[in-house]
Amino acid sequence: MIQLDILAVGSLKRDATSITDAHSTSTLIRTGERNIVVDTSSPYLRPAIKDSLRQLRVLPKDVDTVVLTHTHYDHVSNTDMFPKAKIYVRAEEGSAENVLVSEDTELCGGVRLVHTPGHTAGSMSVFVDSDIRYAIAGDAIPLEENFRNVVPPRINTDPELAVKSIKAIMSYADMIVPGHGPPFMK
Repeated sequence: MIQLDILAVGSLKRDATSITDAHSTSTLIRTGERNIVVDTSSPYLRPAIKDSLRQLRVLPKDVDTVVLTHTHYDHVSNTDMFPKAKIYVRAEEGSAENVLVSEDTELCGGVRLVHTPGHTAGSMSVFVDSDIRYAIAGDAIPLEENFRNVVPPRINTDPELAVKSIKAIMSYADMIVPGHGPPFMK
């Protein structure tokens, strides 16, 4: 069975007009075939990610895949921790050194990369079929309140598309891992 572990729980602080501090949640998926990290977070959470990997007995060199839900700084800053990993990003967000994803893709049995635009044009989520259905949503759902209230992320490229993505995640997942907080049940 696929195992999913939170390496570091992200956070998001904002005032009335802007984000003042942001660190993304980082997640490890172990399938038996692959060790996949979804979002590598910010430098601030690097020690927490290292500690979690150590507790799970996974070495950074054993991570063969990194999926970036989008390429904002607070989601990508620790990719250098995983020197052997192929880095997957949506074509709208990526560059030549990455594996560019241009359509919904099965990464391996039970793990799919799904385009969930709105926060950015190339935002994607990772859908995982395990004991329950998980959606690692990145900033398609930055906080639980975005999900509960069906409200697009405050920073977005297309609010209507963002709401459509939230609804797609709602229709699939039993548990959501948001971009900046702990997992929660639907």
